[in-house]
Amino acid sequence: MHDIAAGRFAVWATAWLTGRSSYDEALDVLLGETAHRVVGLPGTDEAVPLGWALSSLRGLGEQRLRLVLPVPGDTRGLPAVPELVALGLEAGQAAVGTRLALVPEALGPEAVSWTAVSLDGAPPLAPPVEGNLRAVSGALDLAVGDSARTLAALDLARWNPEVPGLLAGLARTVHAPGLPADHDPVALSVLGRAQRLSQVLDLAMADAPGAAVTHAQAAARDEALRPLATAVREATVAAYNWIPRG
Repeated sequence: MHDIAAGRFAVWATAWLTGRSSYDEALDVLLGETAHRVVGLPGTDEAVPLGWALSSLRGLGEQRLRLVLPVPGDTRGLPAVPELVALGLEAGQAAVGTRLALVPEALGPEAVSWTAVSLDGAPPLAPPVEGNLRAVSGALDLAVGDSARTLAALDLARWNPEVPGLLAGLARTVHAPGLPADHDPVALSVLGRAQRLSQVLDLAMADAPGAAVTHAQAAARDEALRPLATAVREATVAAYNWIPRG
């Protein structure tokens, strides 16, 4: 969850579609030093540059894209298009509009392949519930506190000594980079914390080589981390999907 390509695409495509960013600025940020190609874009028969997807969105009349982070058992936000649901679950992320959705696949550190899926004819989605940034920030706090106490009781530091330090460092404000200049500072802060907590989850879920972790201990750890993983996912979605009001 550290690199949410669909989140970057959703937030910058929305900024361009709503006139808050130029095409060149949005495309420069999205491309970075990585090669991007899009397959399945309406009107194309082969892979095309990522910029074509931005132009296609405007041509289709899209006004906003949203990040969706589907997991097994919770695909809220994904239109009921079998191809999209399968791709979204495999990737764990998707950028979803009303006419088109795009799902990224990393092909290594320097290349991303995007699959575009037409939403024409898909059953309409219920209006999304926009996450309140302060509410999801509070949920993160609660989940961190509960998880930290449980993980301490499980002696997680013995499995991975980096975790306590990462948890202790969450008190420092860390703003996620690479978002539009007018993005809410609270959203930047929430996203920065969510990204740090994703690192905690990765480390905590990885059994140290040679560690004597019983099945019961691993199950208790996984159960303790589940609320934190949910809070991180919801905070990430809310932070990326924030747009200025008015």
